[in-house]
Amino acid sequence: MSAGSASDAALDALFVPFATGVLTFPADGRLLMLRARDGFVLRERRRPGWTLQQSFKPAADALARSGFDVSPDVPEGHFGVVMVLPTRQREESRALFAQAMSLAGTDGIVVASVPNAEGAKTAQADLALLAGSVSELSKHKCRVFWTRPGAVADPARLAEWLALDAPQAIEGGRFVSRRGLFAWDRVDTASALLASVLPSDLSGRVADLGAGFGYLACEVVERCAAVSAVDLYEAEARALEPARRNLADAIARSGRAIAGSVRWHDVTHGIDAGYDAIVSNPPFHQGRADDPQLGRAFIAAAAKGLAAHGRFWMVANRHLAYEAALDAAFASVRTVVERDGFKVIEAKEPRR
Repeated sequence: MSAGSASDAALDALFVPFATGVLTFPADGRLLMLRARDGFVLRERRRPGWTLQQSFKPAADALARSGFDVSPDVPEGHFGVVMVLPTRQREESRALFAQAMSLAGTDGIVVASVPNAEGAKTAQADLALLAGSVSELSKHKCRVFWTRPGAVADPARLAEWLALDAPQAIEGGRFVSRRGLFAWDRVDTASALLASVLPSDLSGRVADLGAGFGYLACEVVERCAAVSAVDLYEAEARALEPARRNLADAIARSGRAIAGSVRWHDVTHGIDAGYDAIVSNPPFHQGRADDPQLGRAFIAAAAKGLAAHGRFWMVANRHLAYEAALDAAFASVRTVVERDGFKVIEAKEPRR
């Protein structure tokens, strides 16, 4: 089963207890789905008043295209049913369970669905650890499990797990990050390699594509004295607060007047034009499988976003075949360094 089909199966399985009558939707429509994903079953079962939350921009955009109102943030309020599609990061999912329990209160229920191959037993055990015993069933190679009305979370554990979603200091306090982000607790090797060879003469307006918690943008600010503006593009909304804080700190340390912005944006849909330089460590996974098309889309977006004199600096796994996409988008392409399984590439003269 592919990652994509596993994700669809988890969404389908989430609705099985309601389809069979084991559970019922709240009559007042107060249903919340955390990490909602678009799919036929959701469109078929929708009711007025449902609230959908999804922090990953491509998934949120897919929900919006299907006519749903979706928010990147976990809302406040009280809900009779809180559905959860946990992530693969255990501590992030524990925070989701704690948020769900807080929003369901003592008269609501929390129901979750996880593919068997992606840690269903562990996720169920975690919800039971927080809420007491849970009910469960299996369908579509997934496990669906839910609390009972009146379940009360262990207060100490609830507070501990809610805190798991808060920004955390990393790298000796130089940055803040958040569980569940890519390489959330460290500077990843590929980004560090790119930063180590960035030229100090980058200037003007710079963009960081797929910025994460903002490491590369901060390095640009600190290394390149002629940079006047930095825009960070990031599809995961949970990264935005750490990125803003890190960028603001880097600008403050520089002592220069630098304009900065952090944008919740899907780079594959294009970016602003006229940048003097762009840096990127593009994502290369869709689920668990390598998806070089993501990196190729970042390359195309960079070429269109650069001014004619602009430069694109990117890092990628050595085995990913981006050269054809780079040659199609730029007249000048060179590999700057290959080390530790990664390659850094500079591309200039974007083709129009």
